[in-house]
Amino acid sequence: MTNSVILDVWCELQCPDCHSALDDVRALRARYGDRLDIRLRHFPLEKHKHAFAAAQAAEEAAEQGQGWPYVEAVLARTAELAKSGESVLVEVARELGLDAEEFDTALIDGRHILIVDADQAEGKAIGVTGTPTYVIDGERLDGGKSQEGLRERIEEIVDRLLGADA
Repeated sequence: MTNSVILDVWCELQCPDCHSALDDVRALRARYGDRLDIRLRHFPLEKHKHAFAAAQAAEEAAEQGQGWPYVEAVLARTAELAKSGESVLVEVARELGLDAEEFDTALIDGRHILIVDADQAEGKAIGVTGTPTYVIDGERLDGGKSQEGLRERIEEIVDRLLGADA
């Protein structure tokens, strides 16, 4: 297994900016494949009241083997999530063929809260203030203000790191 580079994407599933960042994430995934390990990190913002539940739901989706597809499907419906709340999270799970009852239960019993809390605490500790924020090789790139040029910057860093391994 070749060394892969880790890109942490601090994200919030009720955040329209995170939705627009998906194109960059997809492009990076297409360009690097498994040489780039793109990890979803949770940073629910207080201004979005369903973001914390959505983060827990994303963890449940990951446990059921559909982490990113679920994240992408929920991000495509940020406005609906804001309006209708947690029913949207279960509905998306059902559409993806996941165990929707298990989602319901996971949101009630809070089994993924610790992961979300730990991500959020780590994010705060390294200076994440908004989403999306990318962290790669110790460098923090804030996409909440502007996505402009971020993908190019990430590609520069990945190319440098992968080049160093070659």
